[in-house]
Amino acid sequence: MRGRKVLRPQVAVDATGVPDGGSLLSVTGVTKSFGGIAAVRDVNFTVERGESVGLVGPNGAGKTTLFNCICGQLRPERGTVELGGKALGRLPTFQRARLGIGRTYQRVEVFTDMTVAEHLLVAERARCAGGQLWRDLGNRSRPAPAELKRVAEVLDMVGVGDRADTQVSALGLGSCRLVELARALVAHPVLLLADEPSSGLDVRETQELANVLRNLQREQGMAVLLVEHDLPMVAQVVDRVVVMDLGTVIAQGTFDEVMADSTVRHAYLGTSG
Repeated sequence: MRGRKVLRPQVAVDATGVPDGGSLLSVTGVTKSFGGIAAVRDVNFTVERGESVGLVGPNGAGKTTLFNCICGQLRPERGTVELGGKALGRLPTFQRARLGIGRTYQRVEVFTDMTVAEHLLVAERARCAGGQLWRDLGNRSRPAPAELKRVAEVLDMVGVGDRADTQVSALGLGSCRLVELARALVAHPVLLLADEPSSGLDVRETQELANVLRNLQREQGMAVLLVEHDLPMVAQVVDRVVVMDLGTVIAQGTFDEVMADSTVRHAYLGTSG
């Protein structure tokens, strides 16, 4: 009937606009091949809001390929990736980031001639698509108070607030990992994808990073999907584990459950004993 207002049910959303209800991340039937060889084959799993999930498996299991399908750097031949019930489809990486997916990389990606705070300011500008590019390039655009506040908050979250004005080239690998993590957090992600964050770190640095990730999940309510070879670190950080081998999921459950699975032991050790 014309002129009549139609009342639609309201869908609750969280602070980032992701609809409430159901899983935060849903990966369904995802398959990705290279040269006719399936690197990821019919993968299914979910990540709930505020949950930390470990994605583990031996080298060549397909973990990073799957990460890239979730982030949009690769496009699967089959299957779907949904964030808060929204199919991501052909959305590019930057649009997925604006929907709430943050990402760190196995190889540290930092700009050595920038300070720690400058890394985060650039990320905040990119998130908001704010500022005038010509002013930024000409070094004539001053950070706004809100930007500086957000940068300080995030640096304190990861424990490097005292190094805000330090040039990244003067930092060790462990601190660079924390800077990269902070840069991903500036965008207020609802889901953080962390790809081998302990790679190259010593025992003390790995423990520090594990503490930061666990605290972020508990205190900020952020979901984490962690790819990691360091199984003791995984045991500290995650609520649940998804195990991949040769491109497929072979087990899911708590850390103790999957490590007791004979199929998992065979994938890692070549034995079911």
